[in-house]
Amino acid sequence: MLLMGTVWLVCATASVFAQQSKFSREQLLSAAREIMITTRYCALITTGQRGGVNARTMDAFEPETDMTVWFGTNPLSRKVLEIRRHPRVTLYYFDRENQAYVTIRGIARIVNDTEAKQRHWKEDWKSFYPDRDQSYMLIRVQPLRLEVVNVKAGIVGSGRDWQPPSVIFPAITRRAK
Repeated sequence: MLLMGTVWLVCATASVFAQQSKFSREQLLSAAREIMITTRYCALITTGQRGGVNARTMDAFEPETDMTVWFGTNPLSRKVLEIRRHPRVTLYYFDRENQAYVTIRGIARIVNDTEAKQRHWKEDWKSFYPDRDQSYMLIRVQPLRLEVVNVKAGIVGSGRDWQPPSVIFPAITRRAK
């Protein structure tokens, strides 16, 4: 009986969710991508050793077509240790001018692959990473859920509880390279 109730709840929740947004998945992803590219910087939020959260401003690369986001970092940074211990992270992009934001909950992986590091590099980072081979590595975030609000574009939360329009991504089954 509990299983039947759970199945009903999941179906009912999905139905309510679908009714909340008059925008298609593609429209929401397009709006989110625009905010992410326009704002450039975002907050990367991780879980600390004692269960608290830590947020820091990051200079992200543009999202890939599947909304995967890459960052460069120092291998000795606190965020690397936190991601290795607890890979679930949140990204938060905020566009003040358009009263817009994107929140991505996802799974982060540390990547130290030479080829990936060559693809994901910004020349203005030279002073931060003088020895790219040793002082630079990547964080790859694969999205699980994306929420987007853009007041000027009419993409807003539900009137009753302000639940923002969301996109759910397939479960992650492959490991980051």
